[in-house]
Amino acid sequence: MIERYSLPKMANIWQEEFKFNTMLSIEILSIEALTKQKRVPLDALRRIKKKAKFNLAQIKKIEEKTQHDVVAFLANVAQNIGPDAKYLHLGLTSSDVLDTTLGVQLKAASDILVDDLNLLLKALSVKAKRYKDMACIGRTHGVHAEPTTFGLKLALMFDETRRNLERIKLAKEEVSVGKISGAVGTFANVDPQVEVYICRKLGLRPAKISSQIIQRDIYAVFMARLAIVGSSLEKFATEIRHLQRTEVLEAEEPFSKGQKGSSAMPHKRNPVICERICGLARILRGNAIAAMENIALWHERDISHSSVERVIMPDSTLALDYMLNKFIEVINGLNVYPDNMLSNLARTHGLIFSQRVLLELMGKGLGRQRAYDFVQRCAMKTWKDGSDFKENLYHDKDVSRYLKKKDLDEIFDLDYYLRNVNKIYSRVFSK
Repeated sequence: MIERYSLPKMANIWQEEFKFNTMLSIEILSIEALTKQKRVPLDALRRIKKKAKFNLAQIKKIEEKTQHDVVAFLANVAQNIGPDAKYLHLGLTSSDVLDTTLGVQLKAASDILVDDLNLLLKALSVKAKRYKDMACIGRTHGVHAEPTTFGLKLALMFDETRRNLERIKLAKEEVSVGKISGAVGTFANVDPQVEVYICRKLGLRPAKISSQIIQRDIYAVFMARLAIVGSSLEKFATEIRHLQRTEVLEAEEPFSKGQKGSSAMPHKRNPVICERICGLARILRGNAIAAMENIALWHERDISHSSVERVIMPDSTLALDYMLNKFIEVINGLNVYPDNMLSNLARTHGLIFSQRVLLELMGKGLGRQRAYDFVQRCAMKTWKDGSDFKENLYHDKDVSRYLKKKDLDEIFDLDYYLRNVNKIYSRVFSK
């Protein structure tokens, strides 16, 4: 089993220790910028850097009275700094620190998700290439359609995951933004160069314009991208869930030694990881909607978005990190049953070759509708009594006028359907 999580772990990013450390860094960077502008003495900066620290328990105690987390944080830091605390938070407002901290958190979270997606791509690539030529039935509407390969199913997941990687990379760029523009975004009490300095040091870009906050459409797009990635994972997991059905059993998520599938039925091997992934995808989509609700705020700001984001940002990044890691585990440990794939190919007694029969009849000069009727008539007989489709075609008076036994033998050739697999792979896996 794979329980690999990137460092720092996603959970660490959303711990108060990380948050307040980032906030403290922003406050010190602000003082550095003001020192360069000769607004703060260099000796004061040195003393502040030496003394600046916080204590979580003390912040909580102060917050009980202030009912304001940033004020409590600043009060605690000021206690440690002493008289030089007069330079702390100079010209700033709470959202300057909070939104810029959020930019740092989301950038770090995105880096972990990018790492996860790269690992999933590697896992999918290995398995897709291993099963490139493993024939299996393709299904539309859940019904047998025409042959494909199990490798193509995995290659499709690989290609979609690659798009999702690009989506998260773009999401990272979009949310790597900070603002230090003051109470309503006018820079009335803080020079714009302070914002530029802080953002550059943190690896963020300054918002081109802000009110008291960074505008929430930026975060709504980020959350929507997370939901799309989650929806792709749900799609992949749903495929495996179907393939694991007893009546199908072409592939199965790993089942570890000592694992139990049911409290009542000892024989059970359930697709619990894939089901878990499907369930969590619903949370990601719900959180994306909540993020969109956050876009419309009153005037230069209100704080109706704040309580929502304290839940949806950590929950969604944590959930997606978990989902990606669990699906990597599924792909790396996937049980594949080629014999069942071949058995299922034959389950419909040759009906899967019907389109090629249709095309061959049309090639002999029949109109599409007439040829379709001939083939469907033979196919419905096979559906009804389980007889062999090729034999029904051979004995059909209309079909046999155009297609002889040799023709039918050539038509019922599995390799015909797989002859372009290598070309598809060259598209998907080319450098």
